[in-house]
Amino acid sequence: MLRRRIFLATLALLACSATLGAETTQRPLTVYAAASLTDVLGKLGDEFKTSTGTPVRYSFAASSILARQIEAGARADVFFSADQEWMDYLDQRGAIQKSSRHNVLSNRLALIAPADSTIQLEIKPGFPLASALGKGRLVTGDPDSVPVGRYARSALTSLGVWNDVVDRLVRAEDVRSALMFVARGEAPLGIVYATDARIDKRVRVVGLFPAESHLPITYPAALTRGAGPDAARFLDFLRSDAARATFESYGFIVLR
Repeated sequence: MLRRRIFLATLALLACSATLGAETTQRPLTVYAAASLTDVLGKLGDEFKTSTGTPVRYSFAASSILARQIEAGARADVFFSADQEWMDYLDQRGAIQKSSRHNVLSNRLALIAPADSTIQLEIKPGFPLASALGKGRLVTGDPDSVPVGRYARSALTSLGVWNDVVDRLVRAEDVRSALMFVARGEAPLGIVYATDARIDKRVRVVGLFPAESHLPITYPAALTRGAGPDAARFLDFLRSDAARATFESYGFIVLR
């Protein structure tokens, strides 16, 4: 009887050890990523889990918010920013692994309106943006911190119309919030990324800003200082041919 109890106890311990080992192997990878990457990274996370068995957990927000959270000690394995400045911010504070940093994607800047809007504008120097707004406001990310807002301010400044609209700006917390303002008809015009405009049929693209009107839109990704062992595999996956096809299907420009 005693031997049987010992035998059963041993089996239970072995089963417990196997379960703990499986849980350790399957610990989710945590990726902090710009809000504009929400849809495409959701798809890529599923693909990565299928090929490696490692689940991916995301935190999506403005790059500024995510960078400050990582600086404050939030546990993340990968940071995927919508601009260079917030990646530089973490680099200067020793919060990322510098050698792992790569530019992965680019994008275009789009002026959008509600789908039923009749506004027509040609985006060029001095274009009548303020007049097109009527009594409404222009929405984009906060130019003081959110990447899409910074790109928007740069573009509007270079085109000579920033001062015409700066006092009529709605400063959204991230690009998806800006998109929602326009989709719900709460703002007649907004500036978002072209990839965001594609995901909501309640908006339409009025025009794309000339690429030379603003700094190049780049999305760098890097391992954080405390990245887990599977994080490097995920970064490699983001640069694979399979990921390239998925990024392009969502409208992103893949960088080499």
